[in-house]
Amino acid sequence: MRSHLLNGLTAEHYRRSVTEGVERVAAKLATTERPFTGVTADDLTPRIDAVDLDRPLGDTAAVLDELEELYLRDAVYFHHPRYLAHLNCPVVIPAVLGEAVLSAVNSSLDTWDQSAGGTLIERKLIDWTTERIGLGENADGVFTSGGSQSNLQALLLAREETKAESLDKLRVFTSEVSHFSVKKSAKLLGLGPDAVVTIPVDHDKRMHTVALAHELERCAEEGLVPMAVVATAGTTDFGSIDPLPEIAALCAQFGVWMHVDAAYGCGLLTSLKHRDRLNGIERADSVTVDYHKSFFQPVSSSALLVRDVATLRHATYHADYLNPRRMVEERIPNQVDKSLQTTRRFDALKLWMTLRVMGADGIGELFDEVCELAQEGWKLLATDPRYDVVVAPSLSTLVFRYIPAGVTDPAEIDRANLYARKTLFASGDAVVAGTKVGGRHYLKFTLLNPETTAADIAAVLDLIAGHAEQYLGESLDRAS
Repeated sequence: MRSHLLNGLTAEHYRRSVTEGVERVAAKLATTERPFTGVTADDLTPRIDAVDLDRPLGDTAAVLDELEELYLRDAVYFHHPRYLAHLNCPVVIPAVLGEAVLSAVNSSLDTWDQSAGGTLIERKLIDWTTERIGLGENADGVFTSGGSQSNLQALLLAREETKAESLDKLRVFTSEVSHFSVKKSAKLLGLGPDAVVTIPVDHDKRMHTVALAHELERCAEEGLVPMAVVATAGTTDFGSIDPLPEIAALCAQFGVWMHVDAAYGCGLLTSLKHRDRLNGIERADSVTVDYHKSFFQPVSSSALLVRDVATLRHATYHADYLNPRRMVEERIPNQVDKSLQTTRRFDALKLWMTLRVMGADGIGELFDEVCELAQEGWKLLATDPRYDVVVAPSLSTLVFRYIPAGVTDPAEIDRANLYARKTLFASGDAVVAGTKVGGRHYLKFTLLNPETTAADIAAVLDLIAGHAEQYLGESLDRAS
């Protein structure tokens, strides 16, 4: 069994095995004609349940053959131009190369004696990102598993900075369309059930700052403690960007921690055309970025950035076997001092490889392409009488609803849209997402693939309409 351990004696075996795997994936990518096969859980579950994990196949080729049947054939392929659903991006090749390197070396980014150069590369990338945001010379941060963890840590720091004696009095303010992790984080942090105050949004799905000011004033009048305002730069449903300068001014006026969830909108940090949409982010106390959304990185690659490095002390604990206090005096850089995680992958390497091969402008060009594609999609939807589109895109998301001629029952229209999405997914021809707006069911395109074209969008809209019309026709037949 030692022949399977990766070391100097097995380097050739490693090369052959990885090459075999890469060739299988490359062949699959080259021949995939649809983003999904339409396989159901009922179809796939028995095949996977039938695998006896106590009886190994013993041969890489045989395992890859099995993997083709159990995973590769039916995987949802984000690189396909008609995958239009969630915030999943196609990935760039330098990042995939970085993934292969970091997995093989297997550095753990918690302490210097486990990562050495990896620690410094991550720190360099944190500095690069804080400079792009404009957080100032005292800024710092750490890579995380994703936006939810980044938001959790940001709110932990905000909670501790309040120095409040009673958690029940703490309040967090965020828009009604912000990410669910804000409420989840509040619960995990032990805050009360009324801790998160949701602020209404305007027609463009941006936080109403007048309403925010009113709630901050009410908080002070009632003897409550405003813990944080969470602004969103790229909401999950609409891609909307809250008015960051106005929110920053209110946070300064009321002495409240300002966190910006830019998990989606962080791609604008590299944009050649639309960077100004993030104006005001430089005034934040903390920022969430997800490189694995709009930087075209493989999952996972995310970070939390803070204006003041001193606030990261709230996540610092020392263990004699890992990061004893003397290491601080000896200036040994241990990333675990900043992180909620201990063992942690060297995910920063993927972004490092990307920047060293493509440069920031290369990333920005790709993100600008999808933002411009969303504008084309908006024009298609706005001029198509079959559809109602909710809001013009700030980033690359379109939310819309099929409106059949002659049908006025909102519930029936809901069912037609749900049926269209479900049937389209089952066909494998395209994958779109869904959400609710005003209690009604809508469909959603999240455009993150520069290979997607306006023709793809138009074709998928025709498919959706066809499925919805089929449902309504059958419904009419049943009624008669």
